[in-house]
Amino acid sequence: MEHQHQHTHTHGESNIKIAFFLNFGFTVLEIAGGIFTNSIAIISDAIHDMGDSLSLGLAWYFQKKSTKESDKNYTYGYKRFSLLGAIINSIILITGSIFVLYEAIPRLLHPETTKTQGMIVFAVIGIVVNGLAVLRLKKGNSLNEKVVSLHMLEDVLGWAAILVGSLIMYFFDLPIIDPILSVLITIYILFHVFRNVKESLHILLQGSPADIDSDKVSQLLLSIENVEGIHDLHIWSIDGNYNILTVHVVLKQPVTIEKTAEIKNKIRKELLQEGIEHATIEFETTEENCSLEQCC
Repeated sequence: MEHQHQHTHTHGESNIKIAFFLNFGFTVLEIAGGIFTNSIAIISDAIHDMGDSLSLGLAWYFQKKSTKESDKNYTYGYKRFSLLGAIINSIILITGSIFVLYEAIPRLLHPETTKTQGMIVFAVIGIVVNGLAVLRLKKGNSLNEKVVSLHMLEDVLGWAAILVGSLIMYFFDLPIIDPILSVLITIYILFHVFRNVKESLHILLQGSPADIDSDKVSQLLLSIENVEGIHDLHIWSIDGNYNILTVHVVLKQPVTIEKTAEIKNKIRKELLQEGIEHATIEFETTEENCSLEQCC
């Protein structure tokens, strides 16, 4: 399981690295294209992609950092650095989206003519380049990769909308379509970004993982042989993938150290099936009072 998790982080780092170079290279071309076509949709996307390149670079760094083993400074390891990358990326994405709205809304009142043929060419290139990045990141498991994938998906949707809009403007004199597309795409992306921020904060605040049913885990523990009861049960996640549990298990009757180890291994095996990779288990007897003041 540890090897598999390590492979997941290494694979995630590779995915983000490729997405970074695709995005950065295209951003340079995109800036020139936006100026040439006088398209606020392309210019806004170019500015946004500059922020994306920065956030992708950070995501690449944090994803690589997250593969480090635990040490005296971070006893649970560096996995949460991946989550930090996701939060920073989300902040950059929100900032960029606000800038796009700031630039696009005035053009709703005063539309400007754009070079639609150039927009069509750049839209096709944009869909291909960013589409490749999304396909690469689609297989990722970390929240960091999911947020980065959202960056890329935003660009694919943006370029698809620009392609449709530029085709319409090519045949009809409707320059207002350009800023309308910018506003609609930005609102759509902001909705998903806030959802990712909410998930990130839930993990940082050590909320219970959404995909783990604590009641089911309690019933599972109580079904183990010689278990009288459980308390002080806590479940949280390091990075959205690596889940941790601590619990006090009350035994019906005292057992040998060997038997205790057997029960502990059985519990950990059962918990692993529920998606909990790291479990700390403390055994107590029915006559023993929990030493913790707020043990519950």
